[in-house]
Amino acid sequence: MVFQGYIKRGSMLTRSITALAALIVPFVSSESSINGGHQNAPAIATRDGYSTQKVAPKVVIISMFDGEEEIWFGIPEFDILAQNITVTGFSPQFPAAHCTADGSICQVVTAMGEINAAVTITSLFLSPLFDLTSTYFLVAGVGGINPEVATLGSVTLARYAVQVALQYEFDPRELPANFSTGYVPQGSYEPNVYPGSIYGTEVFEVNDALRKFAAGFARTAVLNDSTEAVAYRALYDTPEGIYKAGTEPPSVVECDVTTSDNWFSGRLLGEAFSNYTKVLTNGTGVYCNTAQEDNATLEALLRGHIAGLVDFSRIIIMRTASDMDRPYPGQAATTNMWYSNQGGYPPALKNLYLAGVKIIGGIVGGWNETFAQGVNATNYVGDVLGSMGGTPDFGPGPASQGQTSKRKRATKRQARSHL
Repeated sequence: MVFQGYIKRGSMLTRSITALAALIVPFVSSESSINGGHQNAPAIATRDGYSTQKVAPKVVIISMFDGEEEIWFGIPEFDILAQNITVTGFSPQFPAAHCTADGSICQVVTAMGEINAAVTITSLFLSPLFDLTSTYFLVAGVGGINPEVATLGSVTLARYAVQVALQYEFDPRELPANFSTGYVPQGSYEPNVYPGSIYGTEVFEVNDALRKFAAGFARTAVLNDSTEAVAYRALYDTPEGIYKAGTEPPSVVECDVTTSDNWFSGRLLGEAFSNYTKVLTNGTGVYCNTAQEDNATLEALLRGHIAGLVDFSRIIIMRTASDMDRPYPGQAATTNMWYSNQGGYPPALKNLYLAGVKIIGGIVGGWNETFAQGVNATNYVGDVLGSMGGTPDFGPGPASQGQTSKRKRATKRQARSHL
């Protein structure tokens, strides 16, 4: 396929974003000039010379590491390496954004983990080199999969992103007898309840109408698989059928993503985070995929939206399944993490491209008819605090409706408990 008409994964995280903004805003002011009411961007090196025109992509692919980055190189649909643009504040490992010659499609690589993601995405929208006000962002990464919901190689598209590790944590050997997990929501005193103390990054909800467009485009792809993955899936076949979804071929599944800097493996952790996803989304979210970056990426983009630099309703969260998040019956959790040849990683990378290129083609190809003006959301879009306006359909409600006092009450409870 050739697209016609255009060239072919209150906290340290919060402090990191704030500090970065202080560094980059002076750069924006000094590197940009106003002439005749128009902002002139610094010169951008291209294969054919230099350009001073801001890049205004229709789609930005957000990758997290080199494997996810390089799957987009040398593809027939478009040349993502036609422009390589060094951006102040990007990771030293991945200092440049890649763009097609006409700038309609770009790619950034955040480096792995929440802090790297937040800093890179903040650097992107604060850069004077880009106009991102009409850009769609395609988070395109691999991750672990919950075999109760999907399988190796599957393409998942999320409505919710849940920061599952932002909790109190106790060593399981020191738990009370009635605790099912060592994770307890902050400001609370038992597992599986809503947090008594909210930071604001615990859960995000993105545009579900846009997600359905993306799922429709992705389902036109013929997904990749491997013989190793086929054999490994068969190990999850149980008489009870609890992992039936994990035994089936790869498909496109609409389910939700969790964020944790900690890689985890095991049925108990998987069940704990699945339960917490339901708690934070008022029973709506379905945990299927693991990530290290997505809530950080979304928090940065939310701040960019509030600043008028990006549109938070134009975000698609796509993760492909590289490995099972828990062992098959009889296998050790450590073996699942370290020693099993699951065969899911190669097809997961390939399916990032195979499904992602359909989504990108659908957006760019339908730009004038549908996507230039944006896709109207039929659901709440934003964070747990209602920072962008509107009323969250999960959580305690917007900040203007008592969130501050709730946070203070939680702090007082914690202080009394430590006296």
